[in-house]
Amino acid sequence: MAKIVICTLLALGLFVTLVSSDTIPTQNMSHKEREALREEARDMFYHAYHAYMDNAYPADELMPLSCKGRYRGVTPSRGDMDDILGNFSMTLVDTLDTLVILGDFAEFEHAVKLVIRDVQFDNDIIVSVFETNIRMMGGLLSAHILAEYIQKNAQVMPWYKGELLEMARDLGYRLLPAFNTSTGIPHARVNLRYGMKDELLKKSRETCTACAGTILLEFAALSRLTGDPIFEARAHAAMDALWKLRHRGSDLMGTVLNVHSGDWVRRDSGVGAGIDSYYEYLFKSYVLLGDDKYLARFNRHYNAVMKYVSEGPMLLDVLMHRPHAKSRNFMDALLAFWPGLQVLSGDLKPAVQTHEMLYQVMQMHTFIPEAFTIDFQIHWGQHHLRPEFIESTYFLYRATGDHHYLQVGKKALKALQQHAKVPCGYAAVNDVRTGKHEDRMDSFVLSETFKYLYLLFTEPQDLILNIDEFVFTTEAHLLPLSLAQLGNSTYSFRQSEEHNVLDFMRTCPSSNKLFPEKVRKPLRNFITGSCPRTPATKRLRALDFQASNADHLRAVYDMGITMVSLGDGKVRLFHSFYNAKSPEEGEMGLQFMQEMLELTKLQSLNQLAQLQAVAYPLDDKSNDWTALMAGPSHFSPELTEDDFVESEVILAEPLRACDERLANAEKAKGKILIAERGDCTFVSKARLAQKSGALALIVCDNVPGSSGETQPMFAMSGDGINDVKIPVVFMYSQEFAKLSKVMQRRPHMKIRIMQMIEFKRWQMAKESKANATETTPSASASTTTTTTKKSKPEKEL
Repeated sequence: MAKIVICTLLALGLFVTLVSSDTIPTQNMSHKEREALREEARDMFYHAYHAYMDNAYPADELMPLSCKGRYRGVTPSRGDMDDILGNFSMTLVDTLDTLVILGDFAEFEHAVKLVIRDVQFDNDIIVSVFETNIRMMGGLLSAHILAEYIQKNAQVMPWYKGELLEMARDLGYRLLPAFNTSTGIPHARVNLRYGMKDELLKKSRETCTACAGTILLEFAALSRLTGDPIFEARAHAAMDALWKLRHRGSDLMGTVLNVHSGDWVRRDSGVGAGIDSYYEYLFKSYVLLGDDKYLARFNRHYNAVMKYVSEGPMLLDVLMHRPHAKSRNFMDALLAFWPGLQVLSGDLKPAVQTHEMLYQVMQMHTFIPEAFTIDFQIHWGQHHLRPEFIESTYFLYRATGDHHYLQVGKKALKALQQHAKVPCGYAAVNDVRTGKHEDRMDSFVLSETFKYLYLLFTEPQDLILNIDEFVFTTEAHLLPLSLAQLGNSTYSFRQSEEHNVLDFMRTCPSSNKLFPEKVRKPLRNFITGSCPRTPATKRLRALDFQASNADHLRAVYDMGITMVSLGDGKVRLFHSFYNAKSPEEGEMGLQFMQEMLELTKLQSLNQLAQLQAVAYPLDDKSNDWTALMAGPSHFSPELTEDDFVESEVILAEPLRACDERLANAEKAKGKILIAERGDCTFVSKARLAQKSGALALIVCDNVPGSSGETQPMFAMSGDGINDVKIPVVFMYSQEFAKLSKVMQRRPHMKIRIMQMIEFKRWQMAKESKANATETTPSASASTTTTTTKKSKPEKEL
């Protein structure tokens, strides 16, 4: 039988068909709670902002663990990552307009004076054109616009005479040499002092689509505010050149190209890293500048993405020239901006679906990891406190008024407070599985993450400006819609042969009768893979399925399941409720896919061998035991074969076990300790348990409703120091809830931690012995004794 690779992809038809009755909307958040969350978001911003100003300014970034600034050429290099740095106080410039949104005119005025006094661009430093444009150029322009706005409307900063705009013009001229290519597509990097004459840049050839296509908003604003057309002209030319490089058959773009030849270096096409903000700037260029050609281009690309890249709620990269071929098996965190862009373009339903999928990923891993696989396991475990998911949450709330999105924002805010806040700001998470921090706080944390959180919990009428009169750049800087009146570069599609009327015919669905709860409901357990139960009837079971059997193939086809060969004997199954022969067979298809998922979980004996068991007798007088699933750790002794630890169990005080000493350390001696996940690393809890004399440690999950039945078990990571000598295991919430109930009934109950496969073998051996005993003639006592003899009485359960 061909090896089956499962990927449950739910087509739009599923969402329409399964929703037939009204659902109760999310309970509304009280005004008092929303106000409290708004103030908490404000406090979070100031905690990070003051940490930067007090410990890092005038450096570009704060290193929140070291409590000092990151300077280019002084702080140890991080390679290409440091191309965002230019020794130009990036975090402060990037943050200026957030101060205005918070209504803090005094600090804004002080910060503007600092920027005018301290920031200069005549530096012999190679910087990223893309990052410098969106962070520095965008920050300067937005701050200039808002300075003039509050000068006029709030009678503050009478001394300001456009100094920030002059700084932006200076920076613009320093970025222009990057556009001197045969295609007009800018180089990825430029030297702020020497342009492209820097020796290190002479071999520069490659850039990403997003890098070249995320210039126009800032450059058009610069041209229209200064009256110098060169910047906007260069940015338009770059966008035109990119459009000509699309694949004419699929209308998709690749991610990396040669700026001189226009050849594609990487032909992966999706909506995440390397291409994301190109799509965003196509649509927003139409909104800000009123240029019809950008709406036409966006619509062509959008239709292609929804045709080839979108798979239900998921967005999976394909090859631009072979769009039916997936190019990778993971998604990255940057695609979380896409639902927000869909909201702006009017396509609300798929925005709700993809956002719900991302929300479940967040709940599963506390944060959305930098990349996750198509079965929602971690591919890259970092979380850099990115804003994209919160951004989409904000736009969905503004579009729907559904308080569900306030609850989502609350969960994101509390996760940042619990897992990222440090004494000196907020630290990126190096691995969401361990919670270990990284000495990094990007400028976008202040510019975007906290800005969108604050806006989410703030009533629009409570802001000092009308937010609907502005367009957010990709860095969440504000550019006014009135910029369209400062130039005359509008473009009619009727004057161009490259577009036709159909490019403008993508109609926006009415959202009047679409309550997002109806769309989310069928996705509630999308990541866990749970499916509706079907009536008992004769059907094809996954266990019986054979890919070479024509009847079986016909049966799965009728259930709405299609098969795609991946080569090497592998087959991928896709399920669409919409394609099923009938609703009943569609539900059978869902159950078939669920069974197939369960089979794949059990295919690998090695995976089972890694699982640990927390076993206990069903009652004080019983010989019958049961076991709950637990995960191992990389930093503690491994329980294998017939090794086990047995003792009474006790809860840590405090439960998180992150203090220097347990309050009940004496009682924990010689017992198995239970601690809750959170506040400190797994290995820190293990060291405290060991110090208290505990025989073993069970760490229980702090995410309500998590379960090893529906989520992949993982091995807890340490910090590289192998000083933990006691076994440590991890239990999800639902498994621990079962154990907790038993502990309440039997406070002195003993439990045993062992390898799960050994527990399974013991069960099988016990059943075998019981059967042998029942079939042995009663007269043959010696035979019965031999059959039930225990070979390892000291180890036997």
